[in-house]
Amino acid sequence: MTTTPTLTRGPHKAAHREERPSSRPSVRRPNWGGGLAGWLWLAIVAVPLYWTLITSFKDRTRYYASNPLVPTGDPTLENYRLVVESDFLRYFLNSVVVTAGAVVPAVVFSFMAAYAIVRGWRMRVLRAVNGLFLMGLAIPLQATVIPVYLIIIKLRLYDSLPALILPSIAFAIPLSVLVLANFIRDVPKELFDSMRVDGATEWTTLWRLAAPLTRPAILTVTIFNSLTIWNGFLLPLVLTQSPERRTLPLALWTFQGQYGVNVPAVLAAVVLTTLPVLVLYAFGRRQLLSGLTAGFGR
Repeated sequence: MTTTPTLTRGPHKAAHREERPSSRPSVRRPNWGGGLAGWLWLAIVAVPLYWTLITSFKDRTRYYASNPLVPTGDPTLENYRLVVESDFLRYFLNSVVVTAGAVVPAVVFSFMAAYAIVRGWRMRVLRAVNGLFLMGLAIPLQATVIPVYLIIIKLRLYDSLPALILPSIAFAIPLSVLVLANFIRDVPKELFDSMRVDGATEWTTLWRLAAPLTRPAILTVTIFNSLTIWNGFLLPLVLTQSPERRTLPLALWTFQGQYGVNVPAVLAAVVLTTLPVLVLYAFGRRQLLSGLTAGFGR
C-alpha cells in the first residue's frame, strides 16, 4: 500500500498573508475639534486688536454714537497728534533707557553666571547660587513691592530712572540664568577640553566658544526681558512720581480726565506703544521660537 505525502501549506500561507503589507492607504481624519478651537482662539485674539486699531482713528465725539466694531467713514489722525503732543517722545525715551539699561546688564551677568554654574557644578558654592536663582523664580514681583520701595528710599533713588532699572535687572536674572544654563549644558564637553588644551583661559572660552554657540538663547532672553520690562507698569507706578519719569505704560494716565477717559486717544497711545514691540518680535521671532524650543527640548 502506497501513501501519498500531503503538504501542509495552510500555516505557511497564513504567515505569508501576515507578512504582506496592507495595500490600503491610511486615511487621516480631520481634527474638527482642534480646528474649531484654533479659529475660536484666533477670534479671541484678533477682535480686540481690530477694535483697538479702528477706534484709534475715530473722533472722540462720535465714538459713543457709533458701532464699536464698525470702522468710521471719516478716519482722523487727531488722536495720534494729541498723543505725540502730550510728551510722548519723553515717555518713549524713558522706556528705552529703562529697557536697555536693565536688559543689557541682566543678560551679560546671567550669561556669565550660567557659564560658571555649568562649568563648576561640582562646587558647593555654585550649586547654592543656582538654587538661589531658582528660588527667585518662585517669588512674584507683587510680593516684593514694599521691600523694593523701602530699599529705593534708603538708597535715595526714588523718582528716578535708576530706581526702575535696578529692580528690573534683579527680576530678569533668574529666568535668564535658567534658560542660558540649559543651552550651555548642550555644548559638547570636548569643545571646552580642546579650548583648554590650546591654552585658552576661561574668559576666552566664555566669549569665543560659549557665546557664539548659545546665541539663540541669548537672543531669546534678550527679547523676552525686553518685552517684560517695556510693558512693566507696577514698578513705574510705585517707584516714580513726577511726570518727567513716566514710562509709556504709565503715561496712558495722561488721557484720563476728572470726569471721563478719552478712549480713542488712549488706544492711539496703545498702538504707538505696541509698535516697537511688534518690530522687535518681527526681527527676533525665529530666534525666540528656536530658543524656547531648543532650550527645553531635551
